[in-house]
Amino acid sequence: LSSMRGQYYDTAAFDAQLAAHDTVLYEVYLVERPAVEGELSSGLTILHPGKVGDEYFMTKGHFHAILETGEVYYCLGGSGRMVMETPEGEWHVAEMTPGAVVYVPPRWAHRTVNTGTTEDLVFFWVFPANAGHDYGSIERQGFRKRIVARDGVVAVEDNPRWLPPERR
Repeated sequence: LSSMRGQYYDTAAFDAQLAAHDTVLYEVYLVERPAVEGELSSGLTILHPGKVGDEYFMTKGHFHAILETGEVYYCLGGSGRMVMETPEGEWHVAEMTPGAVVYVPPRWAHRTVNTGTTEDLVFFWVFPANAGHDYGSIERQGFRKRIVARDGVVAVEDNPRWLPPERR
């Protein structure tokens, strides 16, 4: 949880939850490959269920350091969403259910969100090993959309703290 400071809108809920326990939100199992053209990095992520305030547990999210890089996700279990956006602010949210394949096009930042209440969201991913990661842009600007619980239903809402391109 502590590595997600600034990513959740409800800072009071975040601080209270962190003070109680630094919960592990997700685990990443990476197949290490050389970061050179032609190699593929792959791995498995297990994103646990839970919420901070009304926002579901999520991964940190990133662009690729080489922006013109795509990535493929395959959902093995659980239920969730893939939140994606371009540097210009175009956005898309894809559903993740067992058997779903989500393609993240080049230039799109992406983060996964576990919308389940009891099950882990488990997914496999693969991308060119030389792509790298840019977490800093998302830490500064946030994602344009948040995935929240509203009256027991999963909802997509604007992120009031998102910085549009002209304010970055």
